[in-house]
Amino acid sequence: MPLHELILGGARSGKSRCAEARAAAWLAQPGQRATLLATAEAGDDEMRARIAQHRADRAARVPRLCTREEPLALPEALESATPEHLLVVDCLTLWLTNLHLPLHGTPLADAQAREHALLAALAAARGPVVLVSNEIGLGVMPVSREARQFVDALGRLHQRVAAQCARVTLMVAGIEVPVQGAR
Repeated sequence: MPLHELILGGARSGKSRCAEARAAAWLAQPGQRATLLATAEAGDDEMRARIAQHRADRAARVPRLCTREEPLALPEALESATPEHLLVVDCLTLWLTNLHLPLHGTPLADAQAREHALLAALAAARGPVVLVSNEIGLGVMPVSREARQFVDALGRLHQRVAAQCARVTLMVAGIEVPVQGAR
């Protein structure tokens, strides 16, 4: 069974850099490949600038890490994992947002089916997968019904993904805190 890892943390906690470090270590081994599956969609100029900055920073830190934009088709993208090909998902939070609270249009009617498809794809992945996500359940309960539903949905997804991962890491102020499994 391939080694999967879930890396959780708050905004600017270092979770993406941690995932990039995992990819860099993987790529340091002969014959290995790695692809980052990016889930963000730009809805405004500030988000476009953030995405561009992330791309530039990632390219500078891990030049051999390929990037593929996958805002919705994440379950299908996990099929490309092989024993020699690490996949890094950055991030589950934005993927779930794209399903439940899309920038354009209405929420996907089959959002829960897509979540189940992701879990099935992760279980079937023939190679290692590192998944990044925001731990948003530590703060104040949101006021709106939609926000509370999203916090609940993301928390449930984290639990299900963590159950399929050999390692779970919580990032706090740039420091890795092992939650499950050893590094």
